[in-house]
Amino acid sequence: MTTADMPAATGATGREPVIKVEGVSRWFGHVVSVSDVSFEVFPGITGLLGPNGAGKTTLLRMITGLAAPSEGTITTFGEQVRDNPELYKRIGVMSEHEAVYNFLTGREFVQFAAKMRGVVDANDAAAEAIESVGLSFAADRKMTGYSRGMKQRMRLAATIVHDPELLILDEPLNGADPRQRVHFQNLLRGLAAKGRTIFVSSHILEEVEALADRVLLIVNGKLAASGDYRSIRAALNERPYHVRIVCSDPRALASGLVRLDDVDAVNIDPDGALIAQSRNVLALQMALPKLSLESNIRLLRVEPLDDSLESVFSYLVGQ
Repeated sequence: MTTADMPAATGATGREPVIKVEGVSRWFGHVVSVSDVSFEVFPGITGLLGPNGAGKTTLLRMITGLAAPSEGTITTFGEQVRDNPELYKRIGVMSEHEAVYNFLTGREFVQFAAKMRGVVDANDAAAEAIESVGLSFAADRKMTGYSRGMKQRMRLAATIVHDPELLILDEPLNGADPRQRVHFQNLLRGLAAKGRTIFVSSHILEEVEALADRVLLIVNGKLAASGDYRSIRAALNERPYHVRIVCSDPRALASGLVRLDDVDAVNIDPDGALIAQSRNVLALQMALPKLSLESNIRLLRVEPLDDSLESVFSYLVGQ
């Protein structure tokens, strides 16, 4: 399956896109950070997925108006974003590395954000936002004593305190523990159910799978694929996977592996480990114990080498 086979944006419903990115590139000197990217974002949750350094943050900075494209256009709610203060009131942005003011309490921090956004009743709005992220119990504590996950959640409260129509979140779950992640996911789903548009950047495949209705895959500054998660997963399932196998007799095991229909190739590393390529890793894993038993070979370690997003995206871009 090529990227062209994947579903396009859900614009077939006739809705106007909240975010429209057309032929956007951004370069810094001779370095191209984003290259000719086009897509549309509609209400609901859209995930921007890619390895670190893929160009996600640069793209988000252009979408939020913090940086101008070197080429191409970006509109939000049909308007140019950059230098458009009125439009900023409709958007909530949570960047990846933004600091918090540790000398403030959580409540003071969110109240400050509300006042900066021109919220009429900043105190009530802050209390409601803090409650929504489940931190009312810690609202009057100095943020210097917060865990990283708690700081992330309080930053989210500050991001939603003015009730924005569009949320743009860059790696929002960094530092969150499993319980906090579930709470965060439920909160975002609730906002999406109310008609909000949520654009979430992450380098973790499982995070985006759990959250997003639609996924945009970016690598090396280019859009590698887009569509619903199942379509993209189907494309990934067509790629050959590499599995590293450490055993007591690699040559004997390699002889057995090359006869399996589900194994495309087998190589032996200089350290004696086997590298098997297979498009059906489950079948390979089920066959290994039988092969090792038949040949009296001890299996010491079996590990996939293709868990990184870099390898996934390299495959997709190369199609």
